[in-house]
Amino acid sequence: MTPQPPPRPPRSDLPQQQREQLNTVETQEWLDSLAYVFAHAGGKRAADLLEELDHYAYFHGAPIEFKQTTPYINTIAVEDQPEYPGDLEVERKIRNINRWNSVAMVIKANKKSDGIGGHLSTYASAAELLEVGFNHFFRGHGAGQDRDLVFYQGHVAPGIYARSFLEGRFDEARLNRFRRELQPDGEGLSSYPHPWLMPDYWEFPTVSMGLGPIQAIYQARFIKYLENRGLKPQGDAKVWAFLGDGEMDEPESVGAIRFAAYENLDNLIFVLNANLQRLDGPVRANSKVIQEFEALFRGANWNVIKVIWDSKWDELLQHDYNGHIVKRFEALVDGESQRYAAFGGKELRENFFNTPELKELIKDWTDADLELLNRGGHDVHKVYAAYAAAIKHKGSPTIIIPRTVKGYGLGETAQARNVAHQVKKLEFDSLKNLRDLLELPLTDEQVEHLEYYHPGPDSPEAKYTLAQREKLGGLIPARQVNSPHLSVPKGEFYEEFAGGSGERKVSTTMAAVTILSKLLRDKEIGKYIVPIVPDEARTFGMDALVPRIGIYSPRGQTYRPVDHGSLMAYKEAKDGQMLEEGITEAGAMASWIAAGTAYANFSVPTVPFYVFYSMFGMQRIGDLVWAAADQRARGFLLGATAGRTTLAGEGLQHQDGNSLLQAYVVPTLKTYDPAFAYELAVIFEEGIRRMFVEDVEEFYYVTIDNENEVQPPMPGHLSHEEVRQGVMKGMYRFQPSQLEGAGLRAQILASGPAMGAAQEAAELLKTYGVAADLWSVTSYKALHQDALNVQRHNMLHPTEEAQVSYVAEQLSEANAPGVLVSVSDYVKLGADGLNGHLDRKLWTLGTDGFGRSEARAELRDFFEVDAKHVVLATLYALQRNGELGGEVVAKAIVDLGIDPSKPAPALR
Repeated sequence: MTPQPPPRPPRSDLPQQQREQLNTVETQEWLDSLAYVFAHAGGKRAADLLEELDHYAYFHGAPIEFKQTTPYINTIAVEDQPEYPGDLEVERKIRNINRWNSVAMVIKANKKSDGIGGHLSTYASAAELLEVGFNHFFRGHGAGQDRDLVFYQGHVAPGIYARSFLEGRFDEARLNRFRRELQPDGEGLSSYPHPWLMPDYWEFPTVSMGLGPIQAIYQARFIKYLENRGLKPQGDAKVWAFLGDGEMDEPESVGAIRFAAYENLDNLIFVLNANLQRLDGPVRANSKVIQEFEALFRGANWNVIKVIWDSKWDELLQHDYNGHIVKRFEALVDGESQRYAAFGGKELRENFFNTPELKELIKDWTDADLELLNRGGHDVHKVYAAYAAAIKHKGSPTIIIPRTVKGYGLGETAQARNVAHQVKKLEFDSLKNLRDLLELPLTDEQVEHLEYYHPGPDSPEAKYTLAQREKLGGLIPARQVNSPHLSVPKGEFYEEFAGGSGERKVSTTMAAVTILSKLLRDKEIGKYIVPIVPDEARTFGMDALVPRIGIYSPRGQTYRPVDHGSLMAYKEAKDGQMLEEGITEAGAMASWIAAGTAYANFSVPTVPFYVFYSMFGMQRIGDLVWAAADQRARGFLLGATAGRTTLAGEGLQHQDGNSLLQAYVVPTLKTYDPAFAYELAVIFEEGIRRMFVEDVEEFYYVTIDNENEVQPPMPGHLSHEEVRQGVMKGMYRFQPSQLEGAGLRAQILASGPAMGAAQEAAELLKTYGVAADLWSVTSYKALHQDALNVQRHNMLHPTEEAQVSYVAEQLSEANAPGVLVSVSDYVKLGADGLNGHLDRKLWTLGTDGFGRSEARAELRDFFEVDAKHVVLATLYALQRNGELGGEVVAKAIVDLGIDPSKPAPALR
């Protein structure tokens, strides 16, 4: 038998001093053992041992604290840093030149026009982060399928313009028009990244904070989607997103990070510039924001690289054998850190190095030496090491969190101050100090006049900048559109929809899905169609598409679905065509943007169709819709179950009466509210042709409802071409009245699901001797904008013969006699916009107010948009026109069963 050691008394029975000594010896033995393993077997073996110990301790009930953070030090050890490949001195000079010119640009703009704005501090904090990328990592268009997409932090725009000035892309006159885009002497520079305003330069709008992160995630995913479907060659392209730590409070900033890890987006790199400040002060004054984000992203399975301390700190850390500095790091809070950045070496000595052990470490250091202790984001060696590690990482997305100083180098006015974000001007002494710090050969007079500094096109700095960009595929930012035109189906492709549905009742949602299904089968355009749904494929009748085209999944389908073998079996595939995004309207819209801009980003003209609950569309994703317009996205947004009264039973939050109004304000967004399947077919055909053949930079919001109705054929009294033109221009006479010899006339305008009430009302009005023509209004926006354009033209050309708008021509008394009444399942304001552009008043009915859980008939009565209220509105309009007595209207109210004492629905 193996001899057993003699029994020891329980440690708890030992005197406290002896227990503490024993604990100290025991701890050191364990550390020595671990050091031996490190020295002879390496870090991997040490990690394996620690994992085994962790499992053992957990199994035996040790109260181990779960931690998602690593110590508050750099992730990459000094010995693992690669050698820096660039010319450090030339790159330092380049950064200094850009820093000066960005400051001069903003201050000069504000001197010319006080309050014009601009930001100094963000670029000052991010210059090293960006320049390391520009000089060594960001690949341009010349890299082909390997070119990178870069989402720049919106507030760094002056620094990007300054770099383009050094590269020779902009001259001084262009810099002088920063934020002055309407000057007569040439092009200006937009305040922030705006592809609409600078379409050959910026690719992504990012200053609406939070939209950059979510768009970057879905752009990275869409790259893999295109590659897996064979629409783009396999490449090594990366998506870089430069973000601010304050920006991460936006829900969209972090809402999709789990999705990025699930999709294994190792082509995605976030660079989270942690300067610890937002607009009003510290981001997390009482804690450490870097640790917070490390825990968040590590928990979401991201690769996290922290770049906290610069190389000067390494000198201290290498001599800190007992870890006193690391312990002091752990005790820091960001509010304290800001004081050190603002007040420098003396503050550090007095308040950071505040124990005997820490004081001993810096006993030979002067305050000037302490001033050199900097944050890791300003050390190009540390930044390069992080970037190099990120592009090599496989299997998951990476976030790099560099610690920087907001307003770095801008002096006492702005550096690390709470007001840094709002600083637009620097006094003369501060500018001189900045010049001296940047070592620029500018005289005091040049500084006073805010002259830009350019060392000349043949200077080492300019040549180096251009040479590095040449190696990486060309100058950026640059938006280059070279997309092929699609071969699109012609009119005969849609002919079946012109004939109607016979006796079969079909909703416009089902009609839309039928058209989409047919497009997917087309040999030319089919592969470019990208259906997108947010977990509602069955609701929208799209479930039949799933087994045919598959749902995209980078993993394929690693399981047998429960409906395996059925006709509608759930199918996921690596080359799946549908993007089923789950319950995330913002994520689905970001995905739509990626597909809608692929023509510009990858020369692949994908045509996205995003189908969503209309109520959960515009009001939730309005900011992303504007971003889509800014970056010239193309495609279709389909607001399904549209209208306030078509979604029976669901109630307030599901019933949409306002999305058309919200969509109205986006300049390039065409809005349509079709009533019939053939109208949908016309809109899809014309929209695809305009966007992907004629290169018109617009996109479409089309409402579709879920009420099954017989779909009529195109009206026979008009040619198909006349109907097509009317649909796209916004209206056409769908059904002329057949009532002969009537003395009273009316024109009823109806849209979408309100068409049924209008048709019924036209029949009821016959009993009152009123002949009512029915008009299908597909787009009040198209009509209103045309009317406004005509009004503007006439105002600017007062001596010329006045033009007539399309709607005024169609509804003129000569062409359409009688009173005008409109009915819509949307708020009245949409139709009311036409008043003032017609030769008489338009009386409007709409669904202003909150939705209710009810059936359709009751809802339409409640909102006063059913047939009887259309009749009442028509009769009242005739009374106000002097053509009918009030007693007739009063009797109609009784006959129709309308309660005049009922409160207005908008107030209930």
